[in-house]
Amino acid sequence: MVTLQLVGSLRKELADSLSTCRLLVVGAGGIGCELLKNVVLTGFKNIEVIDLDIIDVSNLNRQFLFQKKHVGKSKAQVAKESVLQFCPTANITAYHDSIMNPDYNVEFFRNFMLVMNALDNRAARNHVNRMCLAADIPLIESGTAGYLGQVTVIKKGLTECYECQPKPTQKTFPGCTIRNTPSEPIHCIVWAKYLFNQLFGEEDADQEVSPDTADPELSWNPADTETRATASDQDGDIKRVSTKAWARSTGYDPVKLFNKLFKDDIQYLLTMDKLWKKRKAPLPLDWPEHQKLTCPQGVTGMGLKDQRVFGVAGYCQLFSRSVETLHSMLADKGDGAEEWIWMGNCDDPPAMDFVTAAANLRMYIFSMNMKSRFDIKSMAGNIIPAIATTNAVIAGLIVLEALKILSGDVEQCRTIFLNKQPNPRKKLLVPCALDPPSANCYVCASKPEVTVKLNVHKTLVLALQDKILKEKFGMVAPDVQIEDGKGTILISSEEGETEANNCKFLSDFAIRNGSRLQVDDFLQDYTLLVNVIHCENLEKDVEFEVVGDAPDKAPAPTRSQEEGKNVANGNKESSEPSTSSEAPAEQNDILLVDSDEEVPSSSTMAVSMESGGHKRKLHDAETGEASAKRQHLSQPSADDDNDIIALD
Repeated sequence: MVTLQLVGSLRKELADSLSTCRLLVVGAGGIGCELLKNVVLTGFKNIEVIDLDIIDVSNLNRQFLFQKKHVGKSKAQVAKESVLQFCPTANITAYHDSIMNPDYNVEFFRNFMLVMNALDNRAARNHVNRMCLAADIPLIESGTAGYLGQVTVIKKGLTECYECQPKPTQKTFPGCTIRNTPSEPIHCIVWAKYLFNQLFGEEDADQEVSPDTADPELSWNPADTETRATASDQDGDIKRVSTKAWARSTGYDPVKLFNKLFKDDIQYLLTMDKLWKKRKAPLPLDWPEHQKLTCPQGVTGMGLKDQRVFGVAGYCQLFSRSVETLHSMLADKGDGAEEWIWMGNCDDPPAMDFVTAAANLRMYIFSMNMKSRFDIKSMAGNIIPAIATTNAVIAGLIVLEALKILSGDVEQCRTIFLNKQPNPRKKLLVPCALDPPSANCYVCASKPEVTVKLNVHKTLVLALQDKILKEKFGMVAPDVQIEDGKGTILISSEEGETEANNCKFLSDFAIRNGSRLQVDDFLQDYTLLVNVIHCENLEKDVEFEVVGDAPDKAPAPTRSQEEGKNVANGNKESSEPSTSSEAPAEQNDILLVDSDEEVPSSSTMAVSMESGGHKRKLHDAETGEASAKRQHLSQPSADDDNDIIALD
């Protein structure tokens, strides 16, 4: 194969920099495949790529370095082999591993001149962000979500880090809302996903879909509850057994499943009259009645089939067909069927058909506007449909930002947003000035510090470690010392040293209101001071609160020049402030800017893609308070089109 490269179009000095630059690419999936192809064709010669995933058949429609024969193999290794066909002289090392493995420590990151992220989850992004800060290595962060995408540069001391702007946590919903009183389409979609697992996968008690008789709104006495349950059993000829066991007893008959889920269970809900005093009561569906209708009735929307909304009859038939198909597939799987659960099976047509049909039928029952298959696919499990062209555009932008860095023009780097449709000036790509580090960031501030409100008499040491330090603050192996004058070790990352403390409450170690904990993660070269506020009246089901935390109280970044002169986490010899910038999870967080002017990107990657878009002026993330506007780098226009579309 003929080697094609762009070195001839680059300055000799820049081409030489590319050939000697040691580059780390984290992720070899949608963006990663396009990125690896781009970097070798641009002239990078020394590349290391790491990815833990193996190739699935669903990857083949957009990850073009992979073929059918590669299914089941390491993404990183196959990507390396495919890219070497473009440039056989490149020196590429592939790791089939997690970037969060302790082997990839700060010293490992210091081997590189530049790191490019092509990740799809927040935990790994947080970790790479901190490692690059500690190693003082430039990081180019990226993300896509359907037709939307963005690229930004993170440089210690110069820009926001990935975690400077607080990110909203993924929404969870009470079980009684999902099972009894859904009020939003997402509630019905979650219910349909649970139903998929209950019928065709591994049953989970936390994913029950039948009416919840323990709903706190009901306040029935036990005898009354039993009477109602018995009445429902008689009316629908249904015993309250496990959903899967009942489905098996019917032979997965689509009509019987339909009647149970969309008629009998709804009639049972109607007996819980207290639920409907201030709500619109649900409407049970009748299979024979809707079978009289034809599919085309009620079809709305134009364009592709996946973007249309069908009538109830259409979804009844889709439900029936998908149940028959899934039952057949379940029978074929035999003993391994129990492992077939919904894990974002958006590329599995029968599974997606089932969730689309079940969710829409439930939406209709609870008087909501039904959604297209495309919309449900976007919302199911926070899965954003991957678009190959979006990945290609973003990968190209990553390389362009890399060329600026290697040219020594970091100040010319930008956060660039890819919009779904042109803005009023017919621009799809919108560059924004990079924001300076936030003085309030608990990762890259000179002395990172947070205040946590909790009940010291009810919070276990294990909860502090897993839920607060690891889950909330993104640490990997935290060590915690109480500032009590004795240097008491509360949590040790050394296995077995402090396991006896796990089941004890914080108050057992004299931790009280005003106590301070010093937390170190030596893998991330990260230190955090935690101030404890004892509180006995936290909201129901809330174990702790971070004072001033997102999304309700996200602090506006302080742009004082004086704040940029402190020593930061990571390189302790450096007098430059550190930075970090955060992008999402389980969905790639995107902020859309409806302008072609260069505007500050203070909310870079800070907004979740979970729900629909809302157009608004440039606001401080989530608070609604207007931020101080920074001067545009380009000449301002008389047109007031600096609106931001934030998907939160």
